[in-house]
Amino acid sequence: MPDQLNLDEGGANHQKPEGDDDVMTTAQGHPVADDQNWLTAGERGPQLLEDHIAREKIFHFDHERIPERVVHARGYGVHGHFELKKAIPQYSRARIFNEEGVKTPTFTRFSTVAGNKGSPDLARDVRGFATKFYTQEGNWDLVGNNIPVFFIQDAIKFPDLIHAAKPAPDRGFPQAQTAHDNFWDFVTLSPESMHMIMWIMSDRTIPRSFRFMEGFGVHTFRLVNEDGESHFVKFHWKPKLGLQSVIWNEALKVNGMDPDFHRRDMWDAIDAGDFPQWDLGIQVFDEEFAEQFEFDVLDATKIIPEEQVPVEIIGTLTLDANVDNFFAETEQVAFCTQNIVPGIDHSDDPLLQGRNFSYLDTQLKRLGGPNFTHLPINAPKCPVRHFQQDGHMAMTNPKGRANYEPNSWGGDTGEDRGPRACPNRGFESYPAKVSGPKLRIRSETFADHYSQARQFYISQTPVEQTHMANALTFELSKCERPDIRERMVGHLRHIDEDLAKEVADGLGLTSMPDKVVAARQPVADLPESPALSIIKNGPDSFKGRKLGVYIAEGADADIVKALKEAATGAGGMVEIVAPHVSGAKLSDGTLMPADEKIDGGPSVTYDAVAVVMNEESARRYNTDKPSVDFVNDAFAHAKFVAYVPEVRPLFETAGVWDWMDDGFVDLSRGTEAADDFIQKCGKLRFWDRESVKQD
Repeated sequence: MPDQLNLDEGGANHQKPEGDDDVMTTAQGHPVADDQNWLTAGERGPQLLEDHIAREKIFHFDHERIPERVVHARGYGVHGHFELKKAIPQYSRARIFNEEGVKTPTFTRFSTVAGNKGSPDLARDVRGFATKFYTQEGNWDLVGNNIPVFFIQDAIKFPDLIHAAKPAPDRGFPQAQTAHDNFWDFVTLSPESMHMIMWIMSDRTIPRSFRFMEGFGVHTFRLVNEDGESHFVKFHWKPKLGLQSVIWNEALKVNGMDPDFHRRDMWDAIDAGDFPQWDLGIQVFDEEFAEQFEFDVLDATKIIPEEQVPVEIIGTLTLDANVDNFFAETEQVAFCTQNIVPGIDHSDDPLLQGRNFSYLDTQLKRLGGPNFTHLPINAPKCPVRHFQQDGHMAMTNPKGRANYEPNSWGGDTGEDRGPRACPNRGFESYPAKVSGPKLRIRSETFADHYSQARQFYISQTPVEQTHMANALTFELSKCERPDIRERMVGHLRHIDEDLAKEVADGLGLTSMPDKVVAARQPVADLPESPALSIIKNGPDSFKGRKLGVYIAEGADADIVKALKEAATGAGGMVEIVAPHVSGAKLSDGTLMPADEKIDGGPSVTYDAVAVVMNEESARRYNTDKPSVDFVNDAFAHAKFVAYVPEVRPLFETAGVWDWMDDGFVDLSRGTEAADDFIQKCGKLRFWDRESVKQD
C-alpha cells in the first residue's frame, strides 16, 4: 500500500514522499495502480461506473478540445520581449513608450484567418499578427494582420464576410480558400472590399515565413500624453529580415509536402538561436492632417501612405522562446482589442468599435467563463487588484470582508478596504466631442472604394502585377456563376483597365463587362507608393534564409564545405539533401549525413539550391522523379541555382541545361564561387526568368 501523501500545516500544498516523483496520479493527486484496465465485474464482466480513475481519464479526454476560434483558428505562438529604443512622451503617457531600454515581456500569435485548425500553413489567406505586451500598467494587445486594411468598414458586416469566405454550409467545402462563388459573390456586392482584394490577390497572402512578413495594427488609434493632448497613430511591424513571399505553384507544393511549413520554420529558427526581430514603427498625425487627408482616417479599408506620413521606428520586438505547451499557451491565449493602457486610446473607427465588443464575447465562449485572465498566458505580470469574484474556474478571489466599494472598512489605516480608483495614474478616455442624431448610415467620407486599390496595384513591380492577375484569374475561374466573374471584372475596370482586360482574357470573356457603378468617382492620379511592394522592400542578404544542397556519392567535398561556410557566414541555414537519409560519401571519403531524403526535401522548401554530385551519380538519378523535380521546380520558381558541370545529365532530363541563365552559378571555378552564389542569393529570386509584362 503506497505511503500516504504528506500535507503542510495549511493542508493545501501536497508533497510527494521522496522517491515518488514518477508515480502516476489522478487529477486529484490520487496514486494510480493500473492505468491499462477499467474496473470490471469479473474477468469478462461489464465495466463498473464506480471506477473513478477510468471515468476521470475519459471525462478529461472528452473535453480536451475547447471550441476553436471562428477565425484565426490555425495559429502559432512565440514568447519574446519588446525593447523601447526611442521614448515618445510628446505623444503618449504610456510607460511602455517612455522608459528606453526596458524590456517588456510579450507573446505573439501568428495565424491564418479562414481555415480551421487542420488547414495548411500556406493557404492564400490573411495572416494574423497579434502581440500581447505584459506592461507595468497591465496588458496591451495589439491585434493586427500582415495587411494594413480590411474587407469591410463596419463590424456589423463581419459575420457575413466570414460566412461567405468559410466552407459553404450545404457542402462543407472548400477549406481555407476564397476561390468559390460565395466569397466572390459577397465581395463583388461589397465595393468597399476592393482595396483588400488587391492585397489578398498579391503575394502578401502567401508569405515565405512569419519571419519575413510585416504586421499592422490596421486601425487608427489615439496616443494621449500627460497633458491630455491627443494624436492619431497607426502601428507597423517591420521585419528585420525584409519581406519575402513564395509564388502560387510553390505554395501548393509546399502544402502537399509540409502543411506545417510556417510553424516548423519558426520553431527551427528559435530553437537554433536565430531569433526573428521586428521594429515597431508609428505613423503619428494630428487632427489637422486627418481633416486634410484625401480619405477618412477612421476607414479601415484605407491606408496612410508612408510617403505622406513616414513610419517612425521606436522599438524592437524579439521572439526568443518557443512555448512549453501548445494548448496552454497558443490555444488558450486570449487577445482583445479593448486591452489598452493609459496613454493609448481607441478611435471612432466603426470596425474597431465592433471588435472591442466581439473579442471579449468570444473569449467567454471559448474559454468557459469570465476568468480567462486567470490563465497564466493571459494573466498580467503586474499587480492586479479589484473586487471581481467567483465565476467559472475562479483561481483567485479578493481577500477580506470587503468585496464592494465604496466601503468604510479599515478605519483610519484603510487596511482591508481594498483597492480604490486612482485619477492620477488610471486610464482616462480622451474627451473627443461627440454629437449628432442616432442614425444607421455610412459616412460619405467612406465612399471611395477604388482609388487606393489602384494605388496599391500600380505600386507593384511587373512581376507582382503578373502574380496578381494570375491569382484573380485562378480564383474567379473557380466560380461557377458567370455573372459573378463579370461583376468582378467590372470592378477591376475602376482599378486598372489593363488588369481588367488581362483577367477577362484569362477567363475567356467574349466582351468586357460594364464598369460597376461607383459610389464616388475614383481618383486616378494617386502616386505610386514603393513601400507597398514586397520585391522593392526585400532583403539585401541571405540572412535567415535556407539553402538546400543536394548531394550524392562522389560529391566534391571542398565545394560542399565552401557552400556551407558561405551560407552560414551570411547568417543563413544549410540543409543537406541526399538520395538516402543516411547521407552520401564525398570525394574525400567522408560520410556527409543528410538532413532530408530527396523525397522529403524538395526544392520548394528552400530559398536557393545547389546540386553537387559526380557524373556517375547524375546519370544514376536523372530518371529519379524527386531528383528531376528538385531541379525543375527550382528553375520554374525563379530560384538561384548553384551546380557543378558533372550534373549535366540530371539537368538535361529536367529540361533546364539549355535554359540556364544568370540565375545559375557554376561552382567549379573555385571555392570563391560559393561566396558569389550566396551574395547573388541575397536578391532571393532571379525574376528575369519569369515571363512578365515589360515596362
